[in-house]
Amino acid sequence: MRVPIVEEGAENLKYEIRKIVALAKKIEQTGVKIVWENIGDPVAKGFEVPAWIKEKIATAVTDNTSYAYSPTAGLESARTYIAGERNAEGGIHITKDDIFFFNGLGDAISTIYSLLQKKARVIGPNPAYPTHSSAESAHADSAHITYTLNPNDGWKPDLLELEEKIKANNSIAGILIINPDNPTGFVYPQETLQAIVALAKKYSLFLISDEIYSNLAFPDSGMKKLASVVGDVPAIAMRGISKEFPWPGARCGWLEFYNRDKDKEFDEYCKSIMNSKMLEVCATTLPQAVLPQVMDDARYYPYLEQRVQKYQKRACLAKEKLSVIPELIVNEPRGAFYMTVVFRDGALNDAQSLPVSIEVEAMLAQSAAEEALSLDRRFTNYLLGSEGICVVALSSGFNSDQYGFRFTLLEEDDEKFDRIIESMIGSIQKYLQSSNETHP
Repeated sequence: MRVPIVEEGAENLKYEIRKIVALAKKIEQTGVKIVWENIGDPVAKGFEVPAWIKEKIATAVTDNTSYAYSPTAGLESARTYIAGERNAEGGIHITKDDIFFFNGLGDAISTIYSLLQKKARVIGPNPAYPTHSSAESAHADSAHITYTLNPNDGWKPDLLELEEKIKANNSIAGILIINPDNPTGFVYPQETLQAIVALAKKYSLFLISDEIYSNLAFPDSGMKKLASVVGDVPAIAMRGISKEFPWPGARCGWLEFYNRDKDKEFDEYCKSIMNSKMLEVCATTLPQAVLPQVMDDARYYPYLEQRVQKYQKRACLAKEKLSVIPELIVNEPRGAFYMTVVFRDGALNDAQSLPVSIEVEAMLAQSAAEEALSLDRRFTNYLLGSEGICVVALSSGFNSDQYGFRFTLLEEDDEKFDRIIESMIGSIQKYLQSSNETHP
């Protein structure tokens, strides 16, 4: 090109959760049946959206206004409902003017990081959700800064490390939490949230709380939204309907701004986010129109409770079964529909493998030649090639310094879910044993 056209940091935009699909599709062509455990789409895993929700959507489709632009901030009916719901839960009081709609949280995430001053950084959890970590890293053209979620302590964050990194790096302007967490399913205890709020206040930082799974927290998890403890600290909460209804294809998410009046610079930052959205005119109208009707229906929260009970049952079963492998650290999730296991130090090496066909072996070799594979990504490739189970490696998929993998709790068929877990267990045991057989 006549002049460089690629923005610095663009190489940091990576999404391993979908990237592994390309390899899986190639392997599928060899006759291996793929079990898609890489992405959290309940509908793709066979979940049937309730008929009563579909009926409300169908009715809204007949309303001519659902085909029009919405106001840039979002439909007043949706924003008013969300503000009322938020205020009923207690904590900070907001109005409809503190709520702004986007085309899914992916759109919102891209916007909030791209509009940060280049040198301003947001520190986030490790393991990290790649949409956040990639967007933040790309904006700064530098590696994402993280604080550790400790698998040896139930995935609780290392608050001492978090504060040390804040003190050591003056460019850190904000702290990200994902609650319930993706990929671990960890739910931040109230006292932990309060400690993070205190750190933000102490060092004049703002907070981002991704709460897309907040209504899918398990009953005994102690889940509290940031609004309940944020006090006077500037913050942004993120929510949406893609996982709840579930309606991921609607691309409907929103931001809730807290304490804009407490900090002039934070207020200007929020205004820049809203002004940026004006250039796109608005977010999709139809899901906004349906949102209050669905969430205010007496059937909605009992329906969510039924789903959560199923995910919790699956989580308990998976923990019980996977814990028989001493080389794994297994924590039971407390919310959402994901589970992450970690290989203990030294469990993996580059001499391990699983039996695959000659054709698949060639594909795995090509994958390894195209990029340097971490030890856990090497395992997930062999699991994919041998058993057809598509999971996401922790290190490459979630910007982590730990080896492990994430799978979902979404399989609708109980017997099939049990078979998937048993297949994982057998494959892990064979894989770990294979190096001993190769190098007695």
